Amino acid sequence: MLAASTTMQESSKNRKMTHGNRRTRIKKDFKKNWFVYLLAVPVLAWYIIFCYGPMWGIMIAFKDFKPLLGFKKSAWVGFSHFVEFLKGPYFVRLVKNTLLLNLWGLTFGFTAPILLALLLNEVREGKFKKSVQTITYMPHFISLVVVCGMIHIFTANNGILTLLVEFITGKDYDSLLGYSRFFRPIYTFSGIWQNIGWDSIIYLAAISSINPALYEAAEIDGAGRIGKMWHITLPQIRPTIVILFIFAVGGLMNSSHEKIIMLYNPMTYDTADVIASYVYRRGLREASYSYSTAVGLMSSVINFALLWVTNRFSKKLSETSIW
Repeated sequence: MLAASTTMQESSKNRKMTHGNRRTRIKKDFKKNWFVYLLAVPVLAWYIIFCYGPMWGIMIAFKDFKPLLGFKKSAWVGFSHFVEFLKGPYFVRLVKNTLLLNLWGLTFGFTAPILLALLLNEVREGKFKKSVQTITYMPHFISLVVVCGMIHIFTANNGILTLLVEFITGKDYDSLLGYSRFFRPIYTFSGIWQNIGWDSIIYLAAISSINPALYEAAEIDGAGRIGKMWHITLPQIRPTIVILFIFAVGGLMNSSHEKIIMLYNPMTYDTADVIASYVYRRGLREASYSYSTAVGLMSSVINFALLWVTNRFSKKLSETSIW
C-alpha cells in the first residue's frame, strides 16, 4: 500500500512538472514569436466572425423562417423541408447534374495540373518554362465575370468555339450555351483553362523537393524520362496527389454556382442546374430561406460524409490521410 501511494505521488508530481514545463515553453515561445501570433489574429477573427459565428443560423433549416418573426419566434417544422426536397420533382435532376459536373471536373480538371507539372518538370529551357508558366497562370487572375463574358463571346453564333464545332460536326449551331449537351464540356474545359496553371504550382513545389540523387540513380539503371517520371516523380508526389484528391472528392456535391448562374439558362437546366444554383434561386429569388438552407445543409453533410469515407480508404490503402 505504501509503495502504491508513493508511486501515485511521484506520478502526480511528474504530471505537475510536465504541465509546468509546457506552460514555460509556451510563454517563452509566445515572447519570442509574439509578432507571428499577432499576424494570425485577423485570420482567426475572420473565421470566427464569418465562418463559425453564422453557423447558429442553420436552425432555420428546421423552421418555417419568417424574417419579421426572427429566428426564435418562427414556427418549428422539423425535417419537413428535407422531406420536401427528397420528394420534390427536381431532386434526381439536381443530384445527377451536380455529381456528373463534378465527376467531369475530377476526371479532367484534377489530372490536368498534374500532367502540366510533370511536363514542365521535364523542360530544361528556362525561358520557355517560365513563359509557359506565366501564360498558364494568367487566366486564374481574370475576374470570373470577365471569363464568363469571354465564354459567351466565344460560344456565340459566330464565336470561335461555335465555328470550330460546326467545322468538326458539319452542322450549324446558334450559341452553344443554348444546347444542354454542350454545357458540361464548356464548363469543365473553361475551368481547366482558367485554373490549370495555378493548380499545378503545388505539384511543382512537391516535385522540387525530390532528391536529385534518385534521378541520378535511375539514369545509371538505364531509365529514360518516362521511366523516371513513372517510377520516381509520381511516387514521390503521391502523398500530395492523395491529399488533394481527398479534398476534391469531399466537394463532389459542391459546384461553382456563380459561374453556372452566369452561363446557364432555362434551355440548359436539364444538364446545368445543380444543387447550388437551385439553392440560389429558391433562397434569394423566391425568398424560401428555410427550404434553401435545408438543401444546402444536406449537401454539406453529404460532402463531409464523402470526405470522411475517402479519408478512411486512403488511410488504409496508402497510409496518407488528412487526419
